[in-house]
Amino acid sequence: MEYRTLPDTDLTVSVIVFVSPANGSFPSGERQTGIEAIRAAYRAGVTTIDTAPLYGLGEAESLVGEAIACLPRDQVQILTRFSLRWDIGQGEPFKSIAGPDGKQIDIVHNATRNSVIAECEASLKRLNTDYIDLYQIHWPDDFTPMEETFEAVQRLIDQGKVRYAGVSSYSAGQLAEAGKYIRVVSDQLHYSMTDRGLERQTVKYCLDHGKAVFACRPLESGLLTGTLKSGVNFPAGDFRRGNAKFTDENIRRANDFVRYLKPLAEDKKITVAQLVLRWTVQRPGITAAVVSADNAVQAIENAKAGDIRLTEKEMGFIDSVLPPP
Repeated sequence: MEYRTLPDTDLTVSVIVFVSPANGSFPSGERQTGIEAIRAAYRAGVTTIDTAPLYGLGEAESLVGEAIACLPRDQVQILTRFSLRWDIGQGEPFKSIAGPDGKQIDIVHNATRNSVIAECEASLKRLNTDYIDLYQIHWPDDFTPMEETFEAVQRLIDQGKVRYAGVSSYSAGQLAEAGKYIRVVSDQLHYSMTDRGLERQTVKYCLDHGKAVFACRPLESGLLTGTLKSGVNFPAGDFRRGNAKFTDENIRRANDFVRYLKPLAEDKKITVAQLVLRWTVQRPGITAAVVSADNAVQAIENAKAGDIRLTEKEMGFIDSVLPPP
């Protein structure tokens, strides 16, 4: 596994980051499946785990806390988030989701001072730890002054409950504004072979200003693995079910692109998914790839991407067949 230290920090992360499923559970519905996946990833060298209170409405964080209970805490990096809440009625609407009982749950933005502090305390309890390595605002909040939000995060850092502050889906301009109130060390962005539109501005800003970039959804939720087939029937509760991005036509297009990658993957005796992940972390400005796994086997396969190296010629070939950003 390759490890990288975030610029001007003592926070070192694995280039492959395990992210807990957004619904807080695993396909089998067994909590133990998730625990085993995280522990298998750790044994394979993945020391960094990304999660969020919103995932599974707290269940994902609890699962992570249970999974790492037997691991040395100073050798695991916990990344979690704040600002999207389902457990209070105060805030600006974000979106609605179906809860475990099928009833609608309204998610709201709330990055106010009191909310940030309350969320951190709840996360620490669920994660069964006394500090969070990287605390990230989950989504830009246009309704709370940044000064108020990041003043609260800085207070948590001063108290030793948080080590570093990060953001998610922030533009270059938002990063610059946030930097007036706190030292932001990272931005987590949607980035993949087929979605590189943020390279010219946001990723470049991070490169120029010494900020890490965590690339989330690098496999495009399965589209770039070559394993999805037209006509796939996603199970109830899977966000891909009915999602326009996962129509038969888009799956066919993705598979047509993946065919260009298969010969190189076969030549290197790796999977297409491993090739995609390795390409991602070798792109300029990308610190690590944030990727989920349904079980221990997938977690180990993902981790192997951290041991692969692509030559300059191989990177050039991939770049030559990429679709437009």
